Amino acid sequence: MLLFYPKESDPEETRTAIVPEIVKQLVSLGLDIEIESGLGSHLYYSDDDYAEQGAKISTNKQESYKNADIVLRLNKPAPEDLQSLKKGSLHISFLDPFHEHQLVEDLASAQVNAISMEMIPRISHAQEMDALSSQASLAGYQAVILAAERLDKILPMMMTPSGTIPPARIFIIGAGVAGLQAIATAKRLGARVEAFDTRPTADEQVKSLGAKFIYIDLGETGQTEQGYAKELTPKQLEKQRQALAKVCANSDIVITTAQLFGKKAPLIVTQQMVDAMRPGSVVVDMAAETGGNVECTVFGEEVIHKGVRIIGLPNLARQVPINASEAYANNLFHLIQHIWNQEEKNLNLNVKDDILEKCLITFEGRVINPAILELISSK
Repeated sequence: MLLFYPKESDPEETRTAIVPEIVKQLVSLGLDIEIESGLGSHLYYSDDDYAEQGAKISTNKQESYKNADIVLRLNKPAPEDLQSLKKGSLHISFLDPFHEHQLVEDLASAQVNAISMEMIPRISHAQEMDALSSQASLAGYQAVILAAERLDKILPMMMTPSGTIPPARIFIIGAGVAGLQAIATAKRLGARVEAFDTRPTADEQVKSLGAKFIYIDLGETGQTEQGYAKELTPKQLEKQRQALAKVCANSDIVITTAQLFGKKAPLIVTQQMVDAMRPGSVVVDMAAETGGNVECTVFGEEVIHKGVRIIGLPNLARQVPINASEAYANNLFHLIQHIWNQEEKNLNLNVKDDILEKCLITFEGRVINPAILELISSK
């Protein structure tokens, strides 16, 4: 069984899907591993580092595609790559299937089985495969570091001969994986941290990290099966914005993390709310890639609006690529371990498996994921 890891085609991608240590673990399962030459060079992993752990080095990507039983990467395949994949092979990566309908249909037409990593369910025995969470946690950390670099103040309280410097105030909107890591990081750096989430269960997690939870009575809220906040009504959103406006105005840093699984991110911070913030304040919009939580966000850029810096950079986990690559490679390893039949030395793509039924998008020439199939059929 041959697993092939190609280099990423996205020039902005800094991570890689495999690190040498994981090669060793995969080989121990009885798998053959092949990587494209130079795959890890930007992270200081040489081809020899991979070869020493048992990987073969490929200098012909298209030929490797034709021979590989499983292709693993971070991002979706380019059209020319898709044409080279072997029929019946398995492709594993982030696919964005809620929006990339043509790609999903092309994978099915090519008779390539495909697992989408963002569709791994958030259940206890799938935690080690949950790439969304592993990358979001690193992104939450990096959001605080990025904001701290841009802020013209220090974060902790400091006693000096000339007086006491008060701690910076950081407000984090959304207490999911990214938000909780941002809270923990901000507290470790000595900031005064407040946080808000629409899910009623989030207050205990926020308080356990030493932050103050902002309560807003929005009526009926809750969370989805995947652990994401449910979409609010227009009336609830407006009430939320009014309550959050004062907290934002008093904050040095605002970090927004609110996302709706498979949908456009909710608009939480309006231009009027940004206008009320002090000049020199910093806003990090972690939902920029899915539409943004902040009205003034410009995707992929840092902009200044009336003295407030709004950061809309995508995929902040890319800014810590060594750790992000290690985490993602581990996620893939545990997924392979789950679907690998050690005794028979073959894959077990059981479509009724409670993990695969959520993340297996195409199988045997068909789109089989119910949610994606419904979206494609309704076009």
